[in-house]
Amino acid sequence: MSKPIRLLIAEDERLTRENLARLLALEDDIEIVGTAADGEEAVGLVRQRQPHVLLTDIQMPRLDGVGVIRALKPELPDLGIVVLTIYHDDAHVFAAVKAGAMGYVLKDGPLDDTLAAIRAVARGEALLHPSIAARVLSEFSRIGKTPAPDSRFAELTDRELEVLKTLATGKRNKEIADSLFIAEKTVKNHVSAILWKLQVNSRAEAALLAARQGYA
Repeated sequence: MSKPIRLLIAEDERLTRENLARLLALEDDIEIVGTAADGEEAVGLVRQRQPHVLLTDIQMPRLDGVGVIRALKPELPDLGIVVLTIYHDDAHVFAAVKAGAMGYVLKDGPLDDTLAAIRAVARGEALLHPSIAARVLSEFSRIGKTPAPDSRFAELTDRELEVLKTLATGKRNKEIADSLFIAEKTVKNHVSAILWKLQVNSRAEAALLAARQGYA
């Protein structure tokens, strides 16, 4: 049996925080390593407890969710981050994705959505709620029908572009590997190269950047 996903929850509403911890702890593959009531506490606990995944609210006292991500991602690039929020506005989505969040789920959505995001992010994959992803793509269309070419894409090989285009459809590594007839390990290597060349923090940000440039 593989090791459980070490999860830390940051949520300022006590009942929501306690209910999430109680329900998620029932899952065999998840271990709750801590809970935080505000952003600064979350940053300290993540550094201390070293979770695999941080599930964080956007609006919190002392330091908001985006601030938490910006504080932690540079020093802990492998930390998976799932944003949990009731806010649907694009500003929060862009800020969270730009900072390095790989999952984005709605607080009033089903628990299964949150579990799916936690597990996907723990595997190094991205998962945006479909309604959120649709709004982001719509926003890209609204703010610029013909965006200026991004020179970073010229650095990608033909195969990396193929992987990026498939990644942007929401496919997992195994699905990308199957569709391109290559090994899953090769996909992981390509994804790492794509993130480095595009200078982005996560698969989600790479997918959104690809969409804006017309590659998805």
